[in-house]
Amino acid sequence: MAEMQRYNCIMVYSAAGDKLLFCKRLKDPYQGKYNLVGGKAEPGEDGFAAAYRELAEETGITDEDITLSHMMDFAYYNQECIVEIYVGTLERDVKLKTELHPLCWLSSEKEDFFDLEKFAGEGNIGHMIQQVEIYGKGKECRVFAR
Repeated sequence: MAEMQRYNCIMVYSAAGDKLLFCKRLKDPYQGKYNLVGGKAEPGEDGFAAAYRELAEETGITDEDITLSHMMDFAYYNQECIVEIYVGTLERDVKLKTELHPLCWLSSEKEDFFDLEKFAGEGNIGHMIQQVEIYGKGKECRVFAR
């Protein structure tokens, strides 16, 4: 069996903790919907290294601005991929740098993240946010092999 492709989704909370960072998808999948930032891990790339790399590429946020925790994974055997979920809170306000999809902050308290017309992921974003609220962020890692 071939190795499954690995992707990451990164939940970035504002420094105040009241907002979450999203991108508005310009293309499929999920064109026109809000999604978390993230991307594809390279073969053999450490999960944390891939998450920090994708975060920096898509937003300009670096490992000096945030400490990520590996919270959970979704294994999609029918699509031959694994999506690793990382979460962190900014340590300071940052100026965002958009790579492709426009970035925006949405209230972590006022949105219905299970709204399938507005958000990507078939309800998984809502589930992930509930997991953070109930169980916390998971195992942190700032230092990784570059």
